[in-house]
Parts: sequence; C-alpha cells; structure tokens
Amino acid sequence: MTTREKTAYLTLGQPQFRRPIAERAKTIGWGAIQWPWLLKSLWGGRKADKQHLLDRLGLPYDALPHLGSWKADTDFLWNIVTSIEDRQPQHVVELGCGASSLIIAKALANWGGGRLLSFDQHAEFVLQTRDWLVGHGLEACIYHAPIAPDPSRWASCWYDLPSLPETIDMLVLDGPPWTINPTVRGRAETLFDRIAVGGVVLLDDAARPGERLVASRWRRDWPDFEFVLLPGVKGTLYGERLR
Repeated sequence: MTTREKTAYLTLGQPQFRRPIAERAKTIGWGAIQWPWLLKSLWGGRKADKQHLLDRLGLPYDALPHLGSWKADTDFLWNIVTSIEDRQPQHVVELGCGASSLIIAKALANWGGGRLLSFDQHAEFVLQTRDWLVGHGLEACIYHAPIAPDPSRWASCWYDLPSLPETIDMLVLDGPPWTINPTVRGRAETLFDRIAVGGVVLLDDAARPGERLVASRWRRDWPDFEFVLLPGVKGTLYGERLR
C-alpha cells in the first residue's frame, strides 16, 4: 500500500468497523515486541541499489523517487524482478499496491508479457497507482478491495476480494498492514490452492515476528510448498509450490 510519494509513519487504510478488543490488545502487545523490526520496515534501501534495479528494468531514475516508510524496499523489489525474469509468470496477483506494482508491471512487460492483478484497501492509493503506471506506459488491473469482517485464526478481517483467476503463477504479498493484526497476512493461504505447480509466493517484511509466525504455520500446514527466508534488511519469504 504505497504511492510514488512519501508516506506517513503510520499505516493508512484501517478497517471502517470496530475490531475485537482482544485483537486490538494483541496488536499493541506485538507492536511493543517487534518495534526493532518495525523500524526496519521504514528502510527503503540504498540509492545505488535502487538505481541498479531501475537500470535493469529500463526505467528512469525518478520512477521510484521515494522508498521506505512502509514501502517495499529494494531487496523485495529485486526478488520480485528476479522471479519474473526466471519464471515469466502469466498470472500475477498482488495484495498491497504501489511501488511493487510499477516494478511488477515493467518486469512482466520485459519478460513474458504476463498480467498483473493488484488489490489494495486504500481507494485513493489505487487511483494514484493506476495513474502512475499509465504515466510509464504500463498496464495492470488494480482494484480497491476494502478490509471486511472475515474471522479466522489469523485475524478478524481480510480483503473483500472480487473474482480471481483460477490459476495464479505468482502471489506477491505486501498487505494488509500489520496494524490490523500482526499475523493478518497469513490469511493469504486461502489463495494457495490456486497457485500452480512451480508457482511462487513472495511475502514482504518476513523478518518481523508476526510474519515469522505466519511462515512457521505455512510450513506446517502446506507441505506442497517449500518456504525459504531470503536475506535482506526486512526479509522476503519465498515459497514455491512443488507438487
């Protein structure tokens, strides 16, 4: 959930309904535990790494004027580009639009010509991201998906997603924000059955305690996938469907 502009230190797009008291207390408690990792979430990466990434894609240096402040960092974006170049996915689904949307759309245009379908809970960011991509001559389907009540073991709510492709080759997870629930992104497992054999999942901020718990449960409950934590300041969880 980012735009090309600087974003605030507090995440936006919170649910427009009252969440359970226990969940709100859990979020506060986990925030106290994982604050060192949350500070790392504000890191966007080195300027030289960003320029190298843009050179690889053939984008101008001002295409990503601001990273950090909850945006995907250069490590995560680099992992996305490498995966697209290697696998040339045809159906990419993204949860949490913004900087990663621009990078995915450009990488798909360069390698394989696949289609990006992206969702975000913040309606204004959806419009801004659409215009941003159009300004760079790129195409993607980006939609508003509000956070709605959807109780599960992960959280009290989840994206209200419209129809999705039956087969997903790459699933990119950079939302919802941890302030909803530190383990809310674990709910993305509802899409795992759609991921094709050889398809991949990339989860941002995977070094945070909440996402580490998500990864542990995914490894236990989804034996058809192999999940690996890739190095980086914020960490990327990379999962491949083996069978």
